[in-house]
Amino acid sequence: MPVITDISEYKGSTVRVDLDEGEPLFINREIAYSYNLSKGMKLPDAAIEQIMHDNTFRKARERGLYLMDFADNTYVGLFKKLRKTYDEDICYEVCDKLAEIGVINDRRFAANMARRLIEVKLMGRYRAVQEMRQKGLSKSVIEESLEPYEDGVRERLKELVEKKYLSKLDYENRNQKVTAALARYGYGFDDIKAVLREIEEEYREQ
Repeated sequence: MPVITDISEYKGSTVRVDLDEGEPLFINREIAYSYNLSKGMKLPDAAIEQIMHDNTFRKARERGLYLMDFADNTYVGLFKKLRKTYDEDICYEVCDKLAEIGVINDRRFAANMARRLIEVKLMGRYRAVQEMRQKGLSKSVIEESLEPYEDGVRERLKELVEKKYLSKLDYENRNQKVTAALARYGYGFDDIKAVLREIEEEYREQ
């Protein structure tokens, strides 16, 4: 059973734990304190494994907190970012913990994203759903976040046309290019036809 022969400062908040057999351990100072590590202490292999797991979890958690502070993300989104550096089990453990304490909140993320896509970018429901699925949001969370925007679809569509496509309207070719562009924005063809017809009537009356 390995015995601690020395504990010394290494770099920053990292300490070096030397053992009488095997490689030294490089762990965070807080981890060393939490296990009350001291010179002469015997460390079973299971204890060493748990210490290194806790040390890796701590680093991954700090990385997760940094990423979430930099930009809000979904459970799946943060998991994918952490997975580039850490093992899958650690990533699940970190994401579960951050979700438990409210740092990760998919409903909050979805509500903010829906507001940005629908109110600011004036996207239609179909496109918004696609964008939100790409972030790893569940169907139920997406549906819940988009529910407040079920009304006012044609008003937002009309605003979009007047902001971006008014100068491109050409009634002789039945606005095929504009219709295609609006469909890519996520609007249904019935709504598109109705709004374009309304705009056409308004401008012909002028």
